Amino acid sequence: MNAREEILGAVRSALAGTKRPDAIARGDSAKARQRLGDHRANLIPARGRLGAKARVDLFIREAEKVAATLARVSSLSGVPREVARYLAKNNLPMILKAAPGASEPFIPWTKQTLLSVEEGPADDADSTSVSRAFAGVAETGTLVLLSGPSSPTTLNFLPPTHIVIVSAAEIVGDYEEVWARMRTENTEADGRFMPRTVNWITGPSRTADIEQTLLLGAHGPHRLHIVIVDEETPSP
Repeated sequence: MNAREEILGAVRSALAGTKRPDAIARGDSAKARQRLGDHRANLIPARGRLGAKARVDLFIREAEKVAATLARVSSLSGVPREVARYLAKNNLPMILKAAPGASEPFIPWTKQTLLSVEEGPADDADSTSVSRAFAGVAETGTLVLLSGPSSPTTLNFLPPTHIVIVSAAEIVGDYEEVWARMRTENTEADGRFMPRTVNWITGPSRTADIEQTLLLGAHGPHRLHIVIVDEETPSP
């Protein structure tokens, strides 16, 4: 007996007492559907179980630890002024590529005449992109962005500077809350579907592969600036 036969023999022996796939499909389909529909929460760290103000404060601290910068505005109308301030402070061009969900009429960019804003996906010529996050996660300072017509994924990775807008009301304690909300708001019943891609972004892109020296911007944006909007803002 050669090695191949030994391996296949061991597999056959292990499967001898199990059900065939067709039997599983016939007899256990109800159990499978129940398990798929029952999204049990995994272990949830206590650090994220906080009140609304404490969650935002923790989110800010954790995001700053991973080299993100943050600012707060009272409403979406204050976003253009804050973005212009940030670009001027960092000596960056006043030119933006914005996601449709972060464009007019959701954000009044035309009030800030210094800015030039174009809507659409990013390409390698764009220097700064603007996106709206689906949620923020306090326990790790992470942003959650969903792919789709209102939020092209290229904006998250191609430009060296990424500006993300997140509502304070959408900063949750832990990852499980994000998945639960996503399943609730994206269902086939109302004609919506789960996104093709869910990007979890924690600080600017980084690597320490070479001699354990931290390098920002290795695989994506060199800068991540987060604008927290204090008033509850409707999603696009």
